[in-house]
Formats: sequence, C-alpha cells, structure tokens
Amino acid sequence: MADMGASSDIAIVGGGVMGSATAFFLLSDPTFAGRVTVFEKDPSYRFASSALSASSIRQQFSTPLNIALSLYGIAFLRDVERHLALPGERLSIGLREPGYLVMATDANADLLRRNVALQRANGADTTVLSPTDMKRRFPWIETTGVAAAGFGLTGEGSFDGPALMQAFRRKAISLGARYVAAEVCGIDTAPGRIAALRLADGARVACGEMVLAAGPGSGALAALAGVDLPVRPRKRSVFVFRSPAVLPDCPLVIDTNGVWVRPEGDGFLAGVSPPAHEDPDADPTDFEIDHRFFDDPIWPTIAARIPAFEELKVTGGWAGHYEYNTLDHNAVIGPHPEIANLHFVTGFSGHGMQQAAAAGRAVAERIVHGRYLNIDAERFGYARIRDRRPVLELNVI
Repeated sequence: MADMGASSDIAIVGGGVMGSATAFFLLSDPTFAGRVTVFEKDPSYRFASSALSASSIRQQFSTPLNIALSLYGIAFLRDVERHLALPGERLSIGLREPGYLVMATDANADLLRRNVALQRANGADTTVLSPTDMKRRFPWIETTGVAAAGFGLTGEGSFDGPALMQAFRRKAISLGARYVAAEVCGIDTAPGRIAALRLADGARVACGEMVLAAGPGSGALAALAGVDLPVRPRKRSVFVFRSPAVLPDCPLVIDTNGVWVRPEGDGFLAGVSPPAHEDPDADPTDFEIDHRFFDDPIWPTIAARIPAFEELKVTGGWAGHYEYNTLDHNAVIGPHPEIANLHFVTGFSGHGMQQAAAAGRAVAERIVHGRYLNIDAERFGYARIRDRRPVLELNVI
C-alpha cells in the first residue's frame, strides 16, 4: 500500500504519451522545482492507446491550432534524439515523411482547396494535386471519382509511437519524475480545487496540481471530481496485410470515404472510422478486432483505388481505443476555469500521438508560468466544453 500521507506537487493521472510528455516538459523547465508523480494503472502499457496507435502525423487539418500543434510535433520528432535520448543512448523512432494523400470528390474539392490554403498560410508544406498530378506522381493509383487531393510534400508520415512514449517516460524519470503503478479510483475535492487522489490500494495522495492525461478513461475519472468531460473510449481496428504490390513513394492514402492505407515495414496497414451509428462508446476491456470493417468497406475500397491490392492477405491487426471527444473531436488542453489546479491533456480523438509534444509543453507552460509561451492552446480549453461551444474540425480521420 502507498503511503497514506503521500503528496506530490504535480500529480499526473495517466503515464502514456500525454502524461509522460507533460512530466518531461515540466521537469525540463529550469524555473520548475516541484515533485512530479505519474500514476499509471497499466505499467505494461499493453492496452494503452499510446501503445496501440497507428502513429501517423499530418498537417492537413482545418483549424489553425491543430495545424500548429502538429507542426510543432514534426519539428520535435525530427530532433527527437536531442530532446529525449539519455546519455550514451542512440534514439530512433523510425520517422518517415512520405506524406498524406487526402482525396476529395467534386462535392468536397472546393473545401479541400480552402483547407490547403489555410494549412499553407499557417506554415504547412501541403499542396493540391489534380487527378493528372496524382497519376504522374503515383502511377499505380486509380483516380476515378477523385476531383482533387491534398498532399503533404514534407512533414507528414509515420513513426514508432510506442518508442516515442517510452522515450518520454525514460527521459522524465531521468529528470526526477516518479512513476507509480496504481489506479486512481477516487478524487477528493475542496472548494475550487482538487485536494487529493485516492488509489485502489486505499492510499490517499494530496496534490498541488492534478493533470488528467488518462486517455479513453479521462471522462470517467473527471466524473469522480464532479466534472463533465465528454471523452469516451471508441474502438478502432487496424489491419496488417501483405501484398505483392510495388508502390514506389507510397504515402498514407485516405480515400473519399475515409478508408486509409499506408506502407508499414514489408507490408501495409489499413483502417477506417465507423459511421456514427456504428460507433458506440466502447467497453474499456474490449480489444477484439472488428474484422467486418476489412471485408467492407476497406478491402473493396483499396482494391479499387490501388488495383495491385486485388491480391493481398491479411496477416494480423489490433484494436485500440481513441480518447474520443464527443463534443467536437478535438483535444481538451489546459486548466479547468473553476477548479484552478485541475489541468487537462486528453480527448485528442485519434491525433494525440502526433500532438503529444506540443500539448505536453503547453500544459507544462500553463502550470509553471500561468500562460502559454509557445503555442496558445486556449481555444482547446475546457471553457468550450462547459459552454457547449464546439470547435469544428473538418479533417477527422
């Protein structure tokens, strides 16, 4: 049992990539001198969203803040060894930048062009490809039904997400973070603040500040403090397949119906988000793959779009949970407006791994300095949740 008199200046609930990134940035700040404790109920990370992510990165969003978060993310990933490697360690996260190819029909082509213009105005290296441009660049692709596509010339691709998470964790520990294998099952409140966490073993841990970084479990944990946080677990299946197809310079391809496919090692990954009526809140213990989604719509879509995929064999896959913000599918970052020592870094709805570095830094800055210094994340603050003012992001995958 943990010490019943224990306390921590900063108590981070959730030791995945968000919690670990926040711990790292707190302890990297030379003006911060407090104690950081990270509580993680699954220290094996077997079922953590960070470990089950497809781990891609893009700038093709429709809101400036999402673009900014991911631009910071790609800069951090490119220089990850300098940021996170321990003394004498060689650190690689396998970053690749072949781009995203996001397709649009006639009905959505003008919107795609406007989004790309917004991305470019905010510093992203994206462009619009016509069907002719697509065929010239990717001769193996079929462009029927596609009016235009957004393409990331640089700064978009994939990486080893679990390796990034573990690198944040190891670095945070080296800087003094204490990781505790424990489940938070209760939260004691006082007027206007969080007083303490209660652990499953009966221990009570007083805290100066609490950071909620519990991924798909964040909504349930917030409720323990009487806070309404619309973050729920939503299951997503990723399929691994092999094919004799040779696809030079293949990016991550997103078809007009949302089906995506990308190279991975000597094979490929594919997935799709279910339609809303087939996407209920998930049982947190359900990690069974939904094979029906490969049968329809994934395989018919990728075989039509990339005819070489008519011959393929599914060799594996996995299922994990998005930390899905049911209000607007965007992150919740920063302090609660009425509970001053409660901070959020959750609800990323599928694009958290790529934004972890930026979000962790933002929360750390807000705690230490009382304001955002690098990226102003105020638009993703909890006030919009309280007031039911969604931030509309059109490029949700």
